[in-house]
Amino acid sequence: MTAMPDREQVLIPGGEFLMGSDRHYPEEAPARRVRVGPFRIDAYPVTNRRFEEFVDATGYATVAELAPDPALYPGAKPEDLVPGSLVFTMTPGPVNLGDFRRWWAWTPGACWRRPLGPGSSLDGLEDHPAVHVAYPDAAAFARWAGMRLPSEAEWEYAARGGLHGAEFTWGDGDPQETAPRANTWQGRFPYENTELDGWTRTSPVGAYAPNGYGLYDMAGNVWEWTSGRYDPSPKPRRAPCCAPPIRGARTAAGGAAAGGRDLFPARTIKGGSHLCTVQYCFRYRPAARQPQTIDTSAGHLGFRCLSRGRS
Repeated sequence: MTAMPDREQVLIPGGEFLMGSDRHYPEEAPARRVRVGPFRIDAYPVTNRRFEEFVDATGYATVAELAPDPALYPGAKPEDLVPGSLVFTMTPGPVNLGDFRRWWAWTPGACWRRPLGPGSSLDGLEDHPAVHVAYPDAAAFARWAGMRLPSEAEWEYAARGGLHGAEFTWGDGDPQETAPRANTWQGRFPYENTELDGWTRTSPVGAYAPNGYGLYDMAGNVWEWTSGRYDPSPKPRRAPCCAPPIRGARTAAGGAAAGGRDLFPARTIKGGSHLCTVQYCFRYRPAARQPQTIDTSAGHLGFRCLSRGRS
């Protein structure tokens, strides 16, 4: 496979835009005018190829590869206090969509190197986004690369690609069930995926056309970390959809994190993922946002970086 130019960055001009939305989920409101300065951002999510270079150079071990401190997760089952992460598993039929545990399985041994758990590998996935990356892992990569993670406003401004006020990164029409413009779910979630877009899980970065700024995968494929702590907005917040709630992967397996949200604060993730669908998680839009605790890693969660400078 020919390597993607996944180190490419794009200069995004500064400006004012309408951030958020009053038309969809409450946590996106209110729509408001926000100004950002110019910045350079990765054209693609960080790939397995790039992340492996970071790990080889530093010896870094991700959150998913480390056994947690039992004191931080009182009540957790001993068998869950091992290295691991959350892996999506398609259900055999319709299930209660209010219970994410029906399709997310805590999987010992799952990590960025083994995205489906023991026995899996990165063979053929070198140019797919790195997943099972918790917030500290993304931040560590950014520091190593001399970069940083985007703020939520920077990420959303970049995702809009100059189409300020548009519903999607490509405009206002939604072709995802007929002629997909991004890697999202087609079919009945979480038990039927028609693979109309060609993928059940992640796709190679750059598999779809870029937005107006030349950025790829700003909708679908993987959720992406931003740097700011999650602000639930003035309106009531509903529970997250395709991702675990505001608790980490390890607490999802059993028990509650000591100190709760103060110990593991939530950051905002953006962009939606290959698990998003209009019937359940209509979040492959620039305005969409979700909270995710910093100790969480999962098979649909990745990131991209900004240069430290703003020009």
